[in-house]
Amino acid sequence: MTPEQLIALDQQHVWHPYASMDNPPPAYPVVSASGVRLTLADGRELIDGMASWWCAVHGYNHPHLNEAMHRQIADMPHVMFGGITHAPAVTLAKRLVDLTPAGLDKVFFADSGSVAVEVALKMALQYWHSKAQPNKNRMLTIRNGYHGDTFGAMAVCDPINGMHSLFASVLPQHHFVDAPPMGFDRVMQEGDLAQLEDKMREHQHGIAALILEPIVQGAGGMRFYSPQWLKGAAKLCKQYNILLIADEIATGFGRSGALFACDHAQVKPDIMCLGKAITGGTMSFAATLTTSEIATSISRGEASCFMHGPTFMANPLACAVANASLDLLEQSDWKSQVAGINKGLNNLLQPAKALAYVEDVRVLGAIGVIQVTQAVDLGIIQKMFVAEGVWVRPFGKLVYVMPPYITSPQDLALLCQGMLRALKRYFYQLDQASQPSALK
Repeated sequence: MTPEQLIALDQQHVWHPYASMDNPPPAYPVVSASGVRLTLADGRELIDGMASWWCAVHGYNHPHLNEAMHRQIADMPHVMFGGITHAPAVTLAKRLVDLTPAGLDKVFFADSGSVAVEVALKMALQYWHSKAQPNKNRMLTIRNGYHGDTFGAMAVCDPINGMHSLFASVLPQHHFVDAPPMGFDRVMQEGDLAQLEDKMREHQHGIAALILEPIVQGAGGMRFYSPQWLKGAAKLCKQYNILLIADEIATGFGRSGALFACDHAQVKPDIMCLGKAITGGTMSFAATLTTSEIATSISRGEASCFMHGPTFMANPLACAVANASLDLLEQSDWKSQVAGINKGLNNLLQPAKALAYVEDVRVLGAIGVIQVTQAVDLGIIQKMFVAEGVWVRPFGKLVYVMPPYITSPQDLALLCQGMLRALKRYFYQLDQASQPSALK
């Protein structure tokens, strides 16, 4: 099949994420991936700035990850987890318990990040039901949040600025407060937590949990906020008897500069969701961790068990490659890798601050964000990025990169320089198109 035939069939039959089937833009056929590069069907190579939506932290086709999958698939690619266990799952659970904040010692495996969030929400609700407080059945969260695309997860995404406002009328109604003030290094001001505390005080008998993305709000705005705010929020949860759910799906395994974003504030959540980088970007997989108190209370409640069980829960192949990914994190100096990318992004994205169409440039860990003055046309600007030999997938006003940790300084420079050239070209053409024809 030629690339042209592949694209034609793709446009005819395949529905891509957040894409229209009415005259859809062509997708770019990828035939292989290695290290930090994607190879297109026409032979072009792109430096990947997305790490496949933030999960391929070790790059592509890593021999250690591939070997782990080959070994496991020869023995047992899958087996049901009901009444059965296996070494890859048990080993992974113990390692996750050892790595995550103290107290998270029970692990429930899921098959995607959204499902991990669904599990977390159900855990919180079933916990309070088992404690004879079924009225604590609403969540509290912060605006600009994003927690996934399934119905429970959609209900705790930003109801106005988020991607799921279309479904607002059929989703459970939860409590929202303003997002924390921007700035990882921001000094806390009096009143920063006032709205959150007011909401907790008013609805404490009906709120099951506060769910948030610690430190980094991802798809809801690529916002960074202070560890002190997170620490204060966790303290309020204890004060008002509300569980804390930390959605670390995007931030887990080093992306923010700490192994988990909660570590920046030394916060110990009651429930933590993990996904994305858990398998090094090889397979869909996730986990929800919780405390013995929550697990025991649920198990002694009305149902005598937790009412959830995905078909592919604890898939042995995914567990095996997740263990291999943790091997790589433990054997590599991931902190130095992320610190190097952080330094590079700070230097390489600095010139964007002087551009008239740029509102803000911000960097945290291995995350670099350029916020522009108006939403970009993805179909147009994507072609410009590809022409520059880079793969960058912006949304709205946010043009950002989250490259694999193995990205070299040279490739990082090529990635950022290509991104800036494409941005300049895009806004130049936009400006030219807006000029009166007589002036062109």
